[in-house]
Amino acid sequence: MKVLIADDSSIMRRRLTQMIDELNFVDGLYEAHDFDQTIKCLSDIRPHVLILDIRMPGGSGIDVLEAMKYETRPQVVIVFSNYAYPQYFEKCMKLGADYFFDKSADIDKVVDVVRTCHTHSG
Repeated sequence: MKVLIADDSSIMRRRLTQMIDELNFVDGLYEAHDFDQTIKCLSDIRPHVLILDIRMPGGSGIDVLEAMKYETRPQVVIVFSNYAYPQYFEKCMKLGADYFFDKSADIDKVVDVVRTCHTHSG
């Protein structure tokens, strides 16, 4: 399973990478730090799971969701943001996100979703 973490925070990318790397079924763990790199990785890598921040340089996670209408979509899209406001939740879900989690409280839920994806696909 391939996982792409798209977040401008190197600290958050590192933390998620460490947690997900412990899952022995993840055979590709990739990082993107801005909009352009995220779009390129989606096209080149075709990850099974995308963990997406809302605020990034060059465009938002919402822009990424809108751009994915024209790309092969990951099986699971998790929006993981400090901006856990209802309007962002509604917009992201409307644009095809499968999950929306708050960075300040839900990091374990992100890893649980990745684990569940593997269980249901394998």
